[in-house]
Amino acid sequence: MQLSTHETAPPLAGAGVRRSGKYLIFQLGKEEFGIQVMKVREIMGVQDITPVPHLPEHIKGVLNLRGKIIPVVDLRLKFGLEAKEYTQRTCIIVVHVVVGGAEPSPIGIVVDGVAEVLNVVDSDVEDTPQFGEGTDTSYLLGIAKIKGQVKLLLDIDKALDVNEICRLATATQ
Repeated sequence: MQLSTHETAPPLAGAGVRRSGKYLIFQLGKEEFGIQVMKVREIMGVQDITPVPHLPEHIKGVLNLRGKIIPVVDLRLKFGLEAKEYTQRTCIIVVHVVVGGAEPSPIGIVVDGVAEVLNVVDSDVEDTPQFGEGTDTSYLLGIAKIKGQVKLLLDIDKALDVNEICRLATATQ
């Protein structure tokens, strides 16, 4: 399809965003994802998570992190993967997420395991392909090809639904 001079193509996910830098690589199933290290506050083993009634299944509840209550999201469930029993490799990555232009808020994300920290350069990253109308990939900064493997680079602010987080933060304060 050709665009007329008055139409513009939809922006590519990750376009215009600096994508090079250090990324924490983690697993969900057989796939590897990356989050910019600047967004990561800490990595911890799975701890007691207090469930909060009437929340979506992927929001596991809240966690007391040194006196601060933070929401915890199971990223497997958020991304539509089947639930998996937590193991010794399962961990919680505490990330700083910007909610509605406010100060960054800590959010815990449950992942299957952490692999490594990688330095990603722009030449390693390709734009996320378009998957057709109605498919939102805005939560991806791009796709990195490193040592013959594909790693999905997440924009964690967009991967976690801002409205959900605001609702949860209000409910737990």
